[in-house]
Amino acid sequence: MSEWQLYKLNFERNPVHFGELGIGLEETSDFIHSDTLFSAWVSAYARLLGKDAVEELLQQFQAETEPLFRLSSTFIYRQINEETIYYLPRPLKRPVNYPDDDLEFSKAYKKLNYLPLEIWQRWYQGEGWKESDTEELKAKAKAKKGEKIDGELAKAETFNYGEAVQKGKVPKIAVDRTTRATNIYHTNFVYFKENAGLYFIVEFSNPEFKNTFLTILKFLGEEGIGGERSSGAGQFQVESSELTDEWEQVIKFDKGKFHSLISLFWEKSLSESFLEKSSYELLRRGGWISSSPSGSQRRRQSVQMFAEGSVFRVQPKGQLANVTPDGFKVHQIYRSGISLSLSIKALVE
Repeated sequence: MSEWQLYKLNFERNPVHFGELGIGLEETSDFIHSDTLFSAWVSAYARLLGKDAVEELLQQFQAETEPLFRLSSTFIYRQINEETIYYLPRPLKRPVNYPDDDLEFSKAYKKLNYLPLEIWQRWYQGEGWKESDTEELKAKAKAKKGEKIDGELAKAETFNYGEAVQKGKVPKIAVDRTTRATNIYHTNFVYFKENAGLYFIVEFSNPEFKNTFLTILKFLGEEGIGGERSSGAGQFQVESSELTDEWEQVIKFDKGKFHSLISLFWEKSLSESFLEKSSYELLRRGGWISSSPSGSQRRRQSVQMFAEGSVFRVQPKGQLANVTPDGFKVHQIYRSGISLSLSIKALVE
């Protein structure tokens, strides 16, 4: 029987840089996709336990059996007094009881890319949309910047997702190796505010692996995750937490007819029937690898993955995608499309 565990990453005011394909060093995301988190964890596993150990590990993820673990992408949490607000990606289907006429508040609704767990659960596993949600979002749509809104959504911190982070650009100098000419560029960093950070959830098919997972995660925290680690970015402290009653209810909910991704998802081939009545977004996942000891860089093959919040009728499972560049013989390179999803109710369209 599988076990679930929640992990908090506290960056303690250390800057982070989570670059996305195509936007360059100037910009950064405020969370880590599941494939990046998986790759960083596996790389740390290899550095600690060696090549043979990591190859054996990856073979288990490519077998027909259930993988050792499935992990979500990371999402923001905020600690407010004694309460922790966990944000989840809003499913790409409308909640039950969502009104037919949403002209007055549709823009305000679509801006809610992430929902507090309390609201996420009510909308997608509980009673669904309420008339008070309509009135509150209408007020939000008409409100001026900084104007406070009263209501259940506001009290749950639905509109304050962005309060967890701040961004700042840092000037840097690049030196041409041949001419020694210099060029100034800027890198954008994210700073998590006090009592805020990232969390993710893991489903372990073998609960005995939890101790190993946490040991590697702590080692990864010392090294840092993301870009610009040579500048001290990305270091974090880990807190392993048992699931609260609210989380237990969310995870064990089995009355939904849909499944909403809280990770990326990829499979080599999918039937047309799998995509029937689904709602999804695609992300192109690529990037660079470095080959030790030469330090030469090669671009990974890119793949299209289904994004967090995508909704399917059938529970997605996912696979590892082999993204080894042509001619690269050092070792195989994989991106994780192994998915984690939650059962939901949604408006059938």
